[in-house]
Amino acid sequence: MSLFRVFDISGSAMSAQSVRLNTTASNLANADSVSSSINETYRARKPVFAANLDQALSNRQESVGVKVMGIVETDKPLLKEFHPDHPMADQDGFIYKPNVNVVEEMTDMLSASRNYQTNVQVADAAKQMLQQTLRLGKG
Repeated sequence: MSLFRVFDISGSAMSAQSVRLNTTASNLANADSVSSSINETYRARKPVFAANLDQALSNRQESVGVKVMGIVETDKPLLKEFHPDHPMADQDGFIYKPNVNVVEEMTDMLSASRNYQTNVQVADAAKQMLQQTLRLGKG
């Protein structure tokens, strides 16, 4: 595998982790939102990743990057609370809260951040190896 291919792979991983961080930030930002309707309540979102297998099969490469297939809403149940005094309460006195688990989101954020950092280090190591190779050619 070419060292240049390492940049493509780590770049795709950094891009994927960036999407993961953005969806996690969106989930955390909406964790405390309230709605008077179950249809208008924010639902936690998760990115779906997949390997670029079609690229690997067409180019006969042993290593492939990752791509974001999309972002889906989780199907965990929403939180329904009885708060008749709340200004957003429906006619029955219920408010609806998102299905965002803050602890899970924080864990995802840490994991995505570390994965991003690891891929930055991989790209940096590849850059250093290329620079050393160029220095060897000068001598």
